[in-house]
Amino acid sequence: MTSIMTNNAAMAALSTLRSINSAMETTQDRISSGYRVGNASDNAAYWSIATTMRSDNKALGTVQDALGLGAAKTDVAYTGLKAAISVVDEIKAKLVAASEPGVDKSKVQKEIKQLQEQLQSVVKSASFSGENWLYTASGATAPGTKSIVGSFNRDASGNVSLTTLDVDTTKTMLIDENGTGANGLLTADLKDSGGTAIAGVSILKLDISTGVTSTTLSNYLSGVENVLQSMTNAASDLGAVNKRVDLQKDFVDNLMDSIESGVGKLVDADMNEESTRLKALQTQQQLGIQALTIANTNSQNILSLFK
Repeated sequence: MTSIMTNNAAMAALSTLRSINSAMETTQDRISSGYRVGNASDNAAYWSIATTMRSDNKALGTVQDALGLGAAKTDVAYTGLKAAISVVDEIKAKLVAASEPGVDKSKVQKEIKQLQEQLQSVVKSASFSGENWLYTASGATAPGTKSIVGSFNRDASGNVSLTTLDVDTTKTMLIDENGTGANGLLTADLKDSGGTAIAGVSILKLDISTGVTSTTLSNYLSGVENVLQSMTNAASDLGAVNKRVDLQKDFVDNLMDSIESGVGKLVDADMNEESTRLKALQTQQQLGIQALTIANTNSQNILSLFK
């Protein structure tokens, strides 16, 4: 039956064209945004995962910055400690030279005095961003244990936490101007070969210009050697922390790349596929328009029957 009131062919063609236009709109949105899942309405589960992981990746970016700052601090502390070890090694050599019979100890002391001043200069200069892990000024609070943010973690239950890399600066402290200075390797009293403290004599207060016997020199030498070993151990600890910071930084870099890649697999649009789909939809749209035109033309042909 042919009716001028109800054009079933036109309605079918119009419904098909609407469906094609809707699919084209979706495809064009994917091509323009680059995302297959750009909103929660596209795929709620994937959108939720992607949003969470993007947030975590942003947090990891901050961790990356913190690791860079931590690496800079440990680098500076290690550089200062390494330089101080070289100077203490020179003081040790001067004590050995002073132990030789006939050596003018007052002249050797002048050299030691210069080395002591160099130690103070090196230690006080080993500061980064207002922090010095080798020096505590008079009246200042000792740094204590310093923490470097190492990673951002999320467990299976969605709980988040931070992992830190800790550095005990009491082991790296060289000069402590508070009280007796017992917490500084260069300001603490030297200890003889038997482990007994030599009262009032630290590396920075070492003086062999007058009244020093061979036994006293031997005790001084043992004390300096002990300090040198402690400084070497501290430098080794700092070097280990610095290496771990570098390894963690590389890991965070790779982790961020992996997360970004994983999120992309969930929500990114395949541009080759979308481009092909768009061309097919454009062809279907043209055919739909033609079908609608034909359906409307058939209805108009009825008018010729009344002429």
